[in-house]
Amino acid sequence: MTAAETRDARLAELAELAELVEGRDWPGLRARLARLPVQDVAALMPDLTREQRVPLFRLLPRRRSAEVFSYLGPEQQDELIADLTNEETRRLLGHLPPDDRTALLQELPAEVTRRLLGLLSPAALRQARELLGYPPESVGRLMTPDYIAVQPQWTVARALKAIRAGARRGEPANVIYVVDAQGRLLGAVDLRRFILASPHTAVRRLVGGSPVQLSAFEDREAAVRAIQHYDLAAVPVVDSEGVLLGIVTVDDVMDVAEAEATEDFHKMGTVGALKGGVREASPWLLYRSRVSWLVLLVFANLLTGLGIAYYEATIEAVIALVFFMPLIVASGGNAGAQASTLMVRAIATGEARPQDLAHLLAKETAVSAALGVTMGLAIWGVGAIQGGTEIGIAVALSMVCVVVVGSLFGMVLPFLLHRLRLDPAAASAPLVTSIADILGVLIYLAIATAILDLPPA
Repeated sequence: MTAAETRDARLAELAELAELVEGRDWPGLRARLARLPVQDVAALMPDLTREQRVPLFRLLPRRRSAEVFSYLGPEQQDELIADLTNEETRRLLGHLPPDDRTALLQELPAEVTRRLLGLLSPAALRQARELLGYPPESVGRLMTPDYIAVQPQWTVARALKAIRAGARRGEPANVIYVVDAQGRLLGAVDLRRFILASPHTAVRRLVGGSPVQLSAFEDREAAVRAIQHYDLAAVPVVDSEGVLLGIVTVDDVMDVAEAEATEDFHKMGTVGALKGGVREASPWLLYRSRVSWLVLLVFANLLTGLGIAYYEATIEAVIALVFFMPLIVASGGNAGAQASTLMVRAIATGEARPQDLAHLLAKETAVSAALGVTMGLAIWGVGAIQGGTEIGIAVALSMVCVVVVGSLFGMVLPFLLHRLRLDPAAASAPLVTSIADILGVLIYLAIATAILDLPPA
C-alpha cells in the first residue's frame, strides 16, 4: 500500500468512527473498535475531537483501553486523564502495566501525580512509589516488576504449571527466569526449551552460562545497548545483591532508543528538549527551545564580521575575492558538519572510543585532504577566469585548507565533549558550522593576502 493509499484509508477510518460517535451508534462503534488493532485505535484518537474521543475510549473493554492508552503520546494521555472520572481513572491505572504506569506518572505535573497515586490500590501504590524512587533516566524507571520466575530444583512439569499461571495474569512469558530461594538471579531460559524438555527434567539442567543483567540504577541507554548487543527479548534487572527486581522488555527499549535518537537530533540542530513532539508542542515551547542557541550563534558569527574587517585592505585591493568568500566559508562549514555528524553517531553507538582518536584523526586528515583537493580543483578554473591565475591558486589552496580544518574540528569537538563528560550531540551542526565559518574567513583572506603579495592586514 502506498503512502497516499495509507493516508486515504486512515481518513476513511477516522470519518467512520466520527460518524458512529456522532450518531450514537454504540453497538456499531463497539463492533468496529473490536476489529481494529489497539495501535491503530491509538493512532486515530489524536485526530478526534474531545467530544468524540472520550465516548470512544469509554466503549473499549478495560484491558483493551489500557493497551490503547499505553500507545498514546504524553499530551493525549494527559488530556484523556483530565476527562475521565476518578472511578474510570482508577480502573485504567489498575490495568496499566507497571512500567507504563510509571512512565505516565513521571510525566504528569506533581499535583496530578499525587491525585492519581491516591486512586491506586495499596499494592499498586507501593509498587508505583518503589519504581518512582529510582533516578529519572535509570533502568529502574523503565523496568516492569511483572515476570515469571521458577526455582532450580523444580521439575519442568511444575515450572510449566507456574508459567501458565503467570501467563494468565498477563506476565511476559517469552523468557523464564531461574532464581534461588532468596530471589537471586541464577539464569534465564527460553520458553521453547521448557516446552521441548522432558516433564521430569530438573530446571537447573536447562540453565547454562551467566545471565546478562543490569543494575536498577544504570542509565536506561545501558538497556538499549544490552538488548541490541545480545539480541534479547528482555533483560533482567537486579539489585546490588543480585536479587531479581524486574525486567526491561524490547518494546520499552525501542521507545527509549527512539527518544534518545530524537533528543540527539534536536541537540544537533541546537533545539532544546521537546516533551512529546513537534505536533503537540506549543508555539512558546518551540520558540523557547530554539531562541537561546540562535542568539548565541548570532554573537559567535559577529567574529566572522571582525575577520572580514581585519582584512579590509585585502578585500579593497582585490574585489574579486568577495565573489568566492561565501563558497569557501560554506564548504568548510559543510565539511565540519559532516564530520561532526559521523562522530556523534559513532560515539553514541560505541563504535568510536576515546582511544581511537589518533587513528580516526589520521584517517579523517587523509579523507578531508582528498575532499579538499577535489573541491579545490573543481573551483580553480573558475577562480582563474574570474580574477586571474593567482586568484585561482588562492581560492583552490584556501578550499583545501578550509575543508581539512573544518573536518578535523568537526571530528575532534565531539570527542572533546565526550571526554569532559558532556553530551557529544551538543557539538551540533550549527555550532560547528559557525566556528568553521570564522576560521574559513581568516584562512581564506590570510592565504589570499600572502599569495597576492598584498600589504599585511
